[in-house]
Amino acid sequence: MARARDPRRTVRVSPVGTITRGTTGHNRLRRSDRWVVAVHGGLLRAAERPLVVDLGYGASHTTTLELFTRLRRVAPGVEVVGIEIDPARVAVAKPYEREGLSFRLGGFELPVSRPPTLVRAFNVLRQYGEAEAWHYWDVLRSGLAPDGVLVEGTSSENGRRAIWAGLSPEGPRTITFSARFDAFERPSDLADRLPKTLIHRNVPGERIHAFLSDFDHAWAMSAPYGAHGLKQRWLAAVRVLSTSWPVPMVPPLGGPARWRLGELTLPWSAVDPR
Repeated sequence: MARARDPRRTVRVSPVGTITRGTTGHNRLRRSDRWVVAVHGGLLRAAERPLVVDLGYGASHTTTLELFTRLRRVAPGVEVVGIEIDPARVAVAKPYEREGLSFRLGGFELPVSRPPTLVRAFNVLRQYGEAEAWHYWDVLRSGLAPDGVLVEGTSSENGRRAIWAGLSPEGPRTITFSARFDAFERPSDLADRLPKTLIHRNVPGERIHAFLSDFDHAWAMSAPYGAHGLKQRWLAAVRVLSTSWPVPMVPPLGGPARWRLGELTLPWSAVDPR
């Protein structure tokens, strides 16, 4: 006769996802961290117990610790949890825990005690197909606090090129392009950093292709400003783009203060392939 299951017994859930390459490095995600602080710092300060998850932090604790340090400057009460699907990586990170910063085993199921205010997932979805990427966006959004944010993106190995999407529980809201001014020849060079939901859509007839083509054109038109430096050329190109694309013009998402950093944010609806 089968023994009745004890309802008090803890059920162990296997991490959801696949182990990534785990490559990382100091300041690789500085650009996105800076954006999170500027755009969502107020959200973290307003939350009663702000919880931030760094999903898939890789073989080193470095970028999670950097995120924790930067967020604590603007939201002293924030708690950051680094989650990795590889037990060996969690073991390596454990010695760096401190008050407000911890590391644990897990995946897309987000094994945390309460819905996070913000989830950062960088360089995690590159190995998945487009349909899987949309699915895991939905999975992660469903785990957020009601006013929470998912920041999902990809960066180059040295962090000089990056693109990320900002999502609410209701769906994607923004897409941000960010690069050092000497890290590209044309803005469309950033295309290899597109989210998995867009990277295969960079073909004629798709919105993202039209945007990058227009960005290249605006960059070419703004070449004379390069005599005053690449920053001035970027600023001029963004202004050209704003005449035909819904570029936010004021903080926190837009305006010269953001553009001077080599950033450009658009509403997701401008490039949504669906």
